[in-house]
Amino acid sequence: MQRLFLTFFGAGLSPKAPGTVGSLAGAIAAFGILTILPASTLFLVSICLFLYSIKIIDDYEAKTGVHDHGSIVIDEVAGVWLAISISGATAVQFVLSVLFFRAFDILKPSVIGRIDKNVKGGLGVMGDDMVAGLFAGLLSAICYEAVTKIGLDYEWIKFELPFVK
Repeated sequence: MQRLFLTFFGAGLSPKAPGTVGSLAGAIAAFGILTILPASTLFLVSICLFLYSIKIIDDYEAKTGVHDHGSIVIDEVAGVWLAISISGATAVQFVLSVLFFRAFDILKPSVIGRIDKNVKGGLGVMGDDMVAGLFAGLLSAICYEAVTKIGLDYEWIKFELPFVK
């Protein structure tokens, strides 16, 4: 059960790019969640998932002796949910949130990389992805606002997801 949770129902078991697969699975789940619940709920669920996962990852690492095993993607799920919940209600913002999250998660700039290298255990595994999600959501929102402010507010850019408020 623990492995099923940490791999987000097996998404982390992908032989290629498990982090990306986990992020995409998280984005698909977020899309489903947002059809019935508001973005504020997704935000709160991402925070709860972050807090709950720290202990589960600590237990898993104690059993296996491996820090941040590649199959653990619950951190990507929580991070991408945070990014999506912060960004906004348009389809472009949804996609940008996922893309920026993956970029921050892979490149690990600034504080994200320091958390990844220096913070051990479940907090380290989850922490860098949550900060990446925060930065991705903010950057997506900023990019969207900048594009619309300079007059590139074409209909396809402003296409709102019908259920996101």
